[in-house]
Amino acid sequence: MNQELEEEDRAAHIAVVGLACRFPGAANAEAFWSNLASGVESITFFGPDGSPREQPPGEASVGDEVPAFGLVADADRFDAAAFGCSPLEALMLDPQQRVFLECAREALEDAGYDPARYRGAIGIYAGGSETSYLSALRARRELLAGASDWQLRLATGMDFLTSRVAYKLGLRGPAVTVQTACSTSLVAIHLAAQALLAGDCDIALAGGASVHAPPRFGHYSEGGPLSPDGRCRAFDVRAQGTVGSNGAGLVVLKRLADALADGDTVRAVLRGSAINNDAAGKIGFTAPSVDGQASVIETALRAAGVESDSITSIEAHGTGTRLGDPIEVAALTKAFDTRQRQFCWIGSVKTNIGHTDAAAGVAGFIKTVLALEHRKLPPSLNFEQPNPEIDFEHSPFRVNTQLRDWDTGGLPRRAGVSSLGIGGTNAHVVLEEAPASPAPERTRIPQLLVLSAHGPAALARAVDRLGGHLRAHPEVPLGDVAWTLQVGRTAHAHRAFVVGQDTADVLRALAEQQGPVSDARPEPGQRPVVFMFPGHGGQHVGMGRELYATQPAFREAVDACRAHLTPVLGFDLGTVLHPEPADAAALEQATARMGEFVTGQLCVFVIEYAVARLWKRWGVKPAAVVGHSLGAYAAATVAGVFSLADALRLVLERSRILASLPAGAMLAVPLPESELRPLLQAGLSLAAVNGPAQCAVSGPVADIETLQARLTASGVESRLLRIPGAGHSHLVEPSLAAFTDCVQRVERHPPELPWISDLTGAVVTEEQAVDPAYWAAHLRHTVRFGDALGTLLAGPASIFLEVGPGRTLATLARQHPEAGTHLAVATLPHPSDNTSDLVSALTAAGRLWASGVPLSWQGLHAGARRQRVPLPTYPFERQRYLVEAPDTTAPMTRQAEAEESPPGHIPSTSSVIGNEPSEAGDDVTVRRIATAFAEVLGLPRVGLHDNFFELGGDSLMAAQLIARLRPHVSTPLRVKAIFRTPTVARLARFLEQAAAESAEAASAISPPAGPSSE
Repeated sequence: MNQELEEEDRAAHIAVVGLACRFPGAANAEAFWSNLASGVESITFFGPDGSPREQPPGEASVGDEVPAFGLVADADRFDAAAFGCSPLEALMLDPQQRVFLECAREALEDAGYDPARYRGAIGIYAGGSETSYLSALRARRELLAGASDWQLRLATGMDFLTSRVAYKLGLRGPAVTVQTACSTSLVAIHLAAQALLAGDCDIALAGGASVHAPPRFGHYSEGGPLSPDGRCRAFDVRAQGTVGSNGAGLVVLKRLADALADGDTVRAVLRGSAINNDAAGKIGFTAPSVDGQASVIETALRAAGVESDSITSIEAHGTGTRLGDPIEVAALTKAFDTRQRQFCWIGSVKTNIGHTDAAAGVAGFIKTVLALEHRKLPPSLNFEQPNPEIDFEHSPFRVNTQLRDWDTGGLPRRAGVSSLGIGGTNAHVVLEEAPASPAPERTRIPQLLVLSAHGPAALARAVDRLGGHLRAHPEVPLGDVAWTLQVGRTAHAHRAFVVGQDTADVLRALAEQQGPVSDARPEPGQRPVVFMFPGHGGQHVGMGRELYATQPAFREAVDACRAHLTPVLGFDLGTVLHPEPADAAALEQATARMGEFVTGQLCVFVIEYAVARLWKRWGVKPAAVVGHSLGAYAAATVAGVFSLADALRLVLERSRILASLPAGAMLAVPLPESELRPLLQAGLSLAAVNGPAQCAVSGPVADIETLQARLTASGVESRLLRIPGAGHSHLVEPSLAAFTDCVQRVERHPPELPWISDLTGAVVTEEQAVDPAYWAAHLRHTVRFGDALGTLLAGPASIFLEVGPGRTLATLARQHPEAGTHLAVATLPHPSDNTSDLVSALTAAGRLWASGVPLSWQGLHAGARRQRVPLPTYPFERQRYLVEAPDTTAPMTRQAEAEESPPGHIPSTSSVIGNEPSEAGDDVTVRRIATAFAEVLGLPRVGLHDNFFELGGDSLMAAQLIARLRPHVSTPLRVKAIFRTPTVARLARFLEQAAAESAEAASAISPPAGPSSE
C-alpha cells in the first residue's frame, strides 16, 4: 500500500470505491480479472452458418464481414421486476440501456451504498454507442401494444442513458450523458472527478456501455479499424486492426478524504486526469495526432503532481492499427520526456476483449484498478514482434507479455490509462494504488447479517452467493460484512438474516439451512411493535452480561439505575447482575441476593428498562406497551408516566412490601378461570389469568402445596413459579394504604403512548395512570394479561416484543387463540438457555427487520467504526426481452407472451384478471379495463386490485390506456384520472359513477314532456 498519500493533502485526489462490469467472457469484475491474469482472449468466432466456433475462419477479404465479436452473456436478458419495469417497457428498452442499468446498480452495491439512504448527492456521467434497436422496434411496431414513436425513442435514445439510471435508482446528483466516440467512458470519468472536486456531487458513477443485441459484425477494409481475422495484435508487426465487442463498465468515485473518513474500501486513487482535442493538427478527421495525445498526457501528469518516471504501467488505447499504435507510443514517449528506457510496461485490454467502443476507456480503467489491487500486471496478448514503426528500444516502454508481479522497489505503484476518440477527443488519467489502511480489528462479537430480494428464488441465490464469498474471503471482518449488507443494500420484500460470532459461525449457520435462514415477506406497511415487559420469575445472575459489555445504550441504562440504587441498598446491584465469572465467592453471593425478593425484583426492572433503552438505540419505538405485574412499572416508565428515579423508588417499596408478607408462593395452573376458581379454598387468590387456560394462584405456602397435590391427583400438572412471595393475594391488603401513600409522593404524568392495563385489560386512561388507587389495586388484584393481549391482538397485525429476561410473554402471545398473523418475539433467552444475550437480541432484531421494521444500523453497531467492503451484488433473475429486425431468423421473445387475439375480441374476465371476484361493477367494463391494462403493460393478466403504476406504467402508458378505452366509455378520461384510480376495480367504479352522474344531470335539465302547441 502507498504510504506517500498519508502525508499529502488528499482533498485534490479521487478514490475509486466501487466498480462493476460486463465484458466478453466476464459477468463481473472478478471473472474479468481472472481472464486478464490468465491471458484469455474472450472473442467469439463464427462460422458461415452463424454458429460459434473455436478458431477464426481465416482472414476476411476487403469488403467482407469479419465473423468475430466479443459477446456479453445475457445481453438480451433483463430482470424487469428488479427495476419496476413492466414487460412491455423491458421489451422496448434498448439492451444497451438495460445492461448499463444493471451495472449501475451493481457498482453502487459494490461500493456499499444504497442511494435511498445516502444523504449526499450521487451523480452519473456516462455514454453509450449508437445501436440499431430503434429500427428493430419500428419494424415490429405491431408487437408493442401501440407504443408511440416518442416512447420508442425514449426507450432507446442515448440522451436518456444516464437520466434513466438516475430515475430508476433515485440519484439526485447530475446525470450527464457524454459522447466522444471511443473515448466516451474515460472522458466521463474525468468529468465525474471534476464534478466531485467542484462539489457538484458527493459520489459519482462514471463509465459507459456498448451493447448490440444481436451482435453487429463490421466489414474489413484495407487500413480500416477492423482486423481481418478478428484478432487484435496491439503493437505487433502483424497488427491490422481491432475487433468489435460488447461491454459495459462503471466505477464509483468519491473524494479521497471523504472515502477514508466514511470507511469506504478504496480500490485505487485517481490522482489526476485531463481531456483535450487534436483540433486541426492532423492529416484527417479520423486520424490521430502525436501532439494532441502528448499534450493530454502531460496535462494529466501535471494534474496528478507526479513525474513521468514514477509511472510503471500504461494501459494504452492500443487498437492494433498500423497507423494508430506508432502514433500513440510516439505521443507517450514525447510526453514522458525522460532519458530512462523501457522502465514502463505497456499493454492493451483490447487484445483480450476487443474494442468496446464507448466502454473502451472504462475497460482499461477497471483493468488497471484491478492490477493495482492485485499488485500484478496482466499480459497483453497476441504480441510477438514489435511493429517496426515503433521504437520501443529508445522509449520508456516495453510490452508486457506475461503475468508478472508489479514490483516498484517500495515506491507507489502508478499507472496511466489512455483513451482516444475518433474525431480527436483524447483522455488520460493517472491512477495510484490505494493508501495503506489499518489492519482490521478481530473480534468475536456476534453480528447480524441481512439479505433481501424481490422473490424467494433470488433470495436463496443471494444467501448461497454470500456463503461462497465468505468461504473465499474468510479474512474480511464479519462486522464489516454485516455493516455493508445493512447500509449498502436496498431492503426488498423477501428477507433473510443470520447471526454469528465469526465467519466460520455464519458459514455453519448458512450450511445448516436447506433454504434461507429466515424467509419473510413483510406485510404491506410497517407493523407496529408492542413492548411487553414480563414480571418477576425470569431473573438470573448474568442476565444481560454481553449486552452490558458491548452495547453502550444498555450499559448506560444499567449504570443509571445502579447510581440511583447503590446509596439505598448499601451495595452495587452490578455485583448481583454481573459478578466476575471466575470469582466463586462473588457468584455465590450474587446468586443468594438474586433469590431475595427485593433484589430480584429490582434486577428484573433494571434489565427491562435497559433492554427498552437498547431497542430505542436500535431504532425500534413501541406503538404500545403492556406489562405483566412487576412489568407494568417498566411499561409505565417507557410510556412517560414515571421518571426512572421514581419508578425505582416504587419498585423498591413494592418489593419490600411483598418481601415482608408471610411466607407465600405462586402456582401456574393450566386450567380456565371458570374451572380453577371452584378449587380455590380460603386463603388462596387467583393471581393471574394469562390466557384461556393459563392461570396462576397465589397464597400461603401450605395452601399452595395442598392445591398442587389435589391438582396432581386429578391429572392436572401445575408448576411452582420462581417467585418467593404471594403477590396479588389477600396477604397484601394490610400494606395497600402505605403503598398508596408512596405512589402519592412521586410525580405522575399521563401516558405518552398507548399502555394496555394488565389489571383491566383495556387501555389505561390518563386518570388511571396518575391515580394512586389504581396502583394499589394493581398490587392486590388479579393480573389479567390474557385480556390485555386480547385487546392488543384485536388491532392491526403487530409484533409483540418481549422486553426483559425470558420468553414467557412471547409464548403467551404466540399461544393466544387470537394470535393470527401477529408475530411474537423475545429479546433475551430463557434462564436455562445457554444462548448468548447478544445473539438472542440480534436474532430478535433480525426477526423484526425481516418483518419490515426498520432498524438503526448505526445504533446496532454501538459506535464501532466499520468499513464498507465489496460483497456479492444482487442476483438478477433475468428473462429474455428482445425485438429482432424482420430479416433475422430468431423470433421476438418476451415474458409470458400470449397468443394474439382476434381484433376486437374481449377476453373473459377470468382470462385477464384470473378468478378474482368482480366487485367493481359492470363486468364488461371490468373486462375492457383489464384487457387494456394487460395490453399496454405487456402482461398476460392483471389483478383486479393491481396498481397500474406499480406494475411499471407511467404517464405515457396512461395516455395509451386512455386511447384504448376511449371508444368504449362515455366518460371523458384524463391522465389525472388514472393516477387517482390506478386499479381495474377503482377505475371501473369511477367510470360507472361518472356515467350515472352524467345521466342524472342530463335528466335534470331535460324539459318535461307535454302537449305540443301550435
